[in-house]
Amino acid sequence: MTRAGSSVCVDPKANIQTNGGVMIASKLKDFLNSRGVKYVTIEHSPAYTAPEVAASAHITGRDFAKTVIVEIGGDLAMVVLPANRKIVLSDLREMFDDRSVRLATEDEFIERFPDCELGAMPPFGNLYGLRVYVAHTLAREPEIAFNAGTHRDVIKMSFSDFAALADPVVLDFATV
Repeated sequence: MTRAGSSVCVDPKANIQTNGGVMIASKLKDFLNSRGVKYVTIEHSPAYTAPEVAASAHITGRDFAKTVIVEIGGDLAMVVLPANRKIVLSDLREMFDDRSVRLATEDEFIERFPDCELGAMPPFGNLYGLRVYVAHTLAREPEIAFNAGTHRDVIKMSFSDFAALADPVVLDFATV
């Protein structure tokens, strides 16, 4: 478990902190450590899809959270669901009574995550000015694991700590 006060170095190129070889997004690391949250960091070989990351980190697909950026009502939002599930956009459109709900393009959100590699954003939208919606299937799990800002690092923590810190809205928008 990593706690506040651990030694940290900063990679000036990526603004990503390294702690004993494990690199995680600086904003996320500072946030978790300032709250004294217990978490585990897992370093793995580079992987780019949520199922690949889950497999590399030896985490089940139902426990590994993938982060997807969508546009709802003209605003960007973060939806978080298990790696082994897919977003049902029609369900999101119905829930928000907004036919224009869609996946955001990378160009629309890349600047929101300056300390993260593209596609490796952690599910803490609150750190990046985004509302967070989490799939109810993920909310039932005792733990959550997710990309920590790179394609080589994962954080694993209790779902209850994640929920307390990210304040997500739990919805049913993923395949079963």
